[in-house]
Amino acid sequence: MNRLMTAIFAALLLCISLYAPGQSSAQGQNQTATQAPPARPAQAPLAIPNPHYVSIEMEIDVDRPAAEVWKRVGKFCDIGEWFQFPCTILSGTDGELGVVRSIGNEVMVGKTELSYTYTQPVREGQPYNLYHGTLEARPVTATTAKLVYTLLYDNSMIPEDARDAEIARRRTLFLNGLKNMKTLAEGGTLPPRQAPAGGPR
Repeated sequence: MNRLMTAIFAALLLCISLYAPGQSSAQGQNQTATQAPPARPAQAPLAIPNPHYVSIEMEIDVDRPAAEVWKRVGKFCDIGEWFQFPCTILSGTDGELGVVRSIGNEVMVGKTELSYTYTQPVREGQPYNLYHGTLEARPVTATTAKLVYTLLYDNSMIPEDARDAEIARRRTLFLNGLKNMKTLAEGGTLPPRQAPAGGPR
């Protein structure tokens, strides 16, 4: 009888130890800890594998307060006046994010009280150069400002020996635009001029 009772007691202890909540939880935690996290899917290759980003910053002083300057030349389609190239709003509201203008189908993607940033959409059959432009009226004093125009884009698709000339062409074009903006912001008028074919870019 004593042997039978001892065997039964030993069996009960074994069952309790196997199904104890603490031990079961610990075993589950150990299994979870040893499981490797699922692998992340591989990213698609870059459309432009070796981009070469360049920025061009240009500025001009204006003898007017920044807010007054921006009111005169800071609307999204004011570019048509100071580049003297036709511009219309294709969709959206002038001055609001997402507005699209006819020049380059450019889309406003950022703005502050005295600036905006735009980009150009991807086109079929053409490498995307991530072209962005930012125009800002920056206060200098209470009565003066400077207009700052910054371009950023990838010129890796342009042959290396032609990149400097391409940057110089853009700089000349947009500096002319800044001069026209200064004239307009200070109360002047522009003589008629035919813009380059295709407009600014």
